[in-house]
Amino acid sequence: MSSVRAIAERVGVSVSTVSRALNNHPEVHPDTKAKVLEAANKVGYSPTIGKRLTTVIGLVYPGAPVRPGYGDFESSLLAGILQGVNEQKFDVKLVSLERDKDPKETYTQFFMRKGLRAVIVRTFEETRNVCEEIAAEAFPHIVVADHFDTPSVNYMWSDSKDDSRRAVRHLIDLGHRRIGLAVHAIHDTDHRDRLRGYREALAEAGIEVDPELIVEIIAHFEGGATAISRLLGLPNPPTAVFFTDPLATVGGMQRCQELSVRIPDDLSIVGFDDSDTRQHTFPTFTAVCQDARRLGFEATLRLTRSLCGYPGVKLRETLPTMFEINQSTGPVPSKPTRILPSGARAPEPTKKKR
Repeated sequence: MSSVRAIAERVGVSVSTVSRALNNHPEVHPDTKAKVLEAANKVGYSPTIGKRLTTVIGLVYPGAPVRPGYGDFESSLLAGILQGVNEQKFDVKLVSLERDKDPKETYTQFFMRKGLRAVIVRTFEETRNVCEEIAAEAFPHIVVADHFDTPSVNYMWSDSKDDSRRAVRHLIDLGHRRIGLAVHAIHDTDHRDRLRGYREALAEAGIEVDPELIVEIIAHFEGGATAISRLLGLPNPPTAVFFTDPLATVGGMQRCQELSVRIPDDLSIVGFDDSDTRQHTFPTFTAVCQDARRLGFEATLRLTRSLCGYPGVKLRETLPTMFEINQSTGPVPSKPTRILPSGARAPEPTKKKR
């Protein structure tokens, strides 16, 4: 109640008006409502449960909260978040803006109605504007697994472009010149950066990008399998493939096994990993690795420390990825492996007798 009184004094309205504004009452004038919310953020107002200040952090999904194509990323991210809230004894609540938010509510009103002290936002390309709108309201937040030029948006993410370039450079150093790319068809920030890393590595080596070797897929098992079928069915197939997603990597390796394509003797594969997926394939695949668990942990730890008044907490941070060489990459084979539509290996051209 003391915070409500502080807001009322700042705005010059009654305590009851502040209460109605915070609860999105339709009779409160929009201008008054905006002033109340601005003051609430400035005084650090947080909703209470009875007499107790709420200690609930919202894991907010602006759109659909479940993305099966992202494999272990979401579960690893959540594991890190649950670990991160322990230090300051906060709790986590899963929140869907798409399902629960009234269009007439501001984000601050919605979060307060939900009893949230702050939010961790898991966004995708089509909902990035939501993050900027939350930041514009100055509600305590951090976006995870994306980054923004807008200074007011807090974020924690991993930059995979440089290690993607390093991965393709590794294949080039092994002698590969025909290198395929299987990239997620949804052009979010992460996959665009991996595509850029692929293009930059080829350009640095003086290799022209062949559009036929870039295959857009849905990032799951079947997408990876389809990429292998398409790439190895080309008249001039690649000798190596870079997958930008863990599940697609596993699906591509499984299709190679079905086609009796040996990894890495016939085809080298570099994949992407969010957790320890590479440790459960045979052979263990060479990978660009980001630690999704650490992303969740660091984002949550810093957000809760900031709420508790720790000085100097950085809320805009880029974590490193890692390039790990394992058993799925090797020297370029003497000839590429081509697979016919029937699934059979294309025969070698016969030599003419003199």
